[in-house]
Amino acid sequence: MVGELTLKAKQLQKLGLKPRSRLSPLLQKCCLRLSANESYQKAEIEVEALTGVKVGHSTQQKLVLSQDFELPLAKQAVSEVSVDGGKVRLRGKPKAGCHWRDYKTVRLQGIYYSAFFDDNQSLVDYVNSQRLVNPLVCLGDGHDGVWNLVKEFGKTEHFQRWEILDWYHLKENLYKIGGSLKRLKVAETLLWQGQVEETKALFHNRRGKQLRTSSLILKNIALALSTTAITRLNNFVLLVLVQSSLLLNRLELG
Repeated sequence: MVGELTLKAKQLQKLGLKPRSRLSPLLQKCCLRLSANESYQKAEIEVEALTGVKVGHSTQQKLVLSQDFELPLAKQAVSEVSVDGGKVRLRGKPKAGCHWRDYKTVRLQGIYYSAFFDDNQSLVDYVNSQRLVNPLVCLGDGHDGVWNLVKEFGKTEHFQRWEILDWYHLKENLYKIGGSLKRLKVAETLLWQGQVEETKALFHNRRGKQLRTSSLILKNIALALSTTAITRLNNFVLLVLVQSSLLLNRLELG
């Protein structure tokens, strides 16, 4: 990975290397893996610490941008899609501060993963390029941004989507409120029954920052529950089916 190697023109052509390349294929791979998990600046520091070779952050960025990452194409018909999103902090110019941008991820059949930075339409086009089963099971955390994308899946007029609320994701947000585990268990039971107002009443005695935090989380949870397009009974049954199919996929791959 580290060192100098002189190659002839035919050898360069056979190995797919460019003349006067400073980075070996293995070193490039290490840079790409680190850049995927860290900022370019941190990748520069880690590469030098691990190899003794300094690869500047701007070179790290150029290396990433020069790659042609092909999106995976499902080999079978797609019956289950999971969509999620998040934010990435981008640094601006000195003294300009940072700003946050959105990204979305999608998983097909529990096997094929893709991510799209600030490009929702490409995600929709990617999903619609697959062989989709009608109806299509769509798993999301209840956020409007997720369901708005899901509505675009399927090209035909009579295409059906079963929008399933990711209950485990929802519970994870609930437990971020903290405090008494007994109270959180009661809140979980009430939410499963759709009793949002009763759930909010459990946390009415909170004060200050704790009150604002719990109110915001419960507001988002209530919105997620209200926008789910199917009954909780179907939600539960279909979610079990989805989780079971994912488990079977993992067993087959293992």
